[in-house]
Amino acid sequence: MPNTMERIFDKMVALIYGLTATGLIIIALMIIILSGYEILTSLTFDQNMMKKLLHSIGALVISVAIIDVAKYMFEEEIFRSKELRSPEEARKTLTKIFVIISIAVCLEGLVYIFKAGEEDLSLLLYPAALILTAVVAMVGLGLYQKLSVRTEREVTENIGS
Repeated sequence: MPNTMERIFDKMVALIYGLTATGLIIIALMIIILSGYEILTSLTFDQNMMKKLLHSIGALVISVAIIDVAKYMFEEEIFRSKELRSPEEARKTLTKIFVIISIAVCLEGLVYIFKAGEEDLSLLLYPAALILTAVVAMVGLGLYQKLSVRTEREVTENIGS
């Protein structure tokens, strides 16, 4: 049974996580609203319309990733007891967040590819590096998945024996 100091510390940490997650959600909502405004103002069909729309897509994807991180903080660090986590739950949560981040990086790379195509083809190195980074990250995630599932099975089999 945790003593009083541990309970106070746990409550302080939960408060910090709660404030941080709330701040992240507010920032993400501001990004969503500003992206919507940018989309509406780009409907004038000027030459910058495509850039504004692509920028808005990237911003919206990033805001969804931010909301997902905030949701994870609420669910895992505030609402759920830390003792209830299993390796499988942690792996699934980490995978979900990592996939969203990889998608955001890929989309950002795609946005920059369009920008480079319109401005200067020598600028394609950065977006290509972004997309390559996202691919390497996904391969790394696949390896993590394979190794962690194998470890989970081995632990389960050892406990069952």
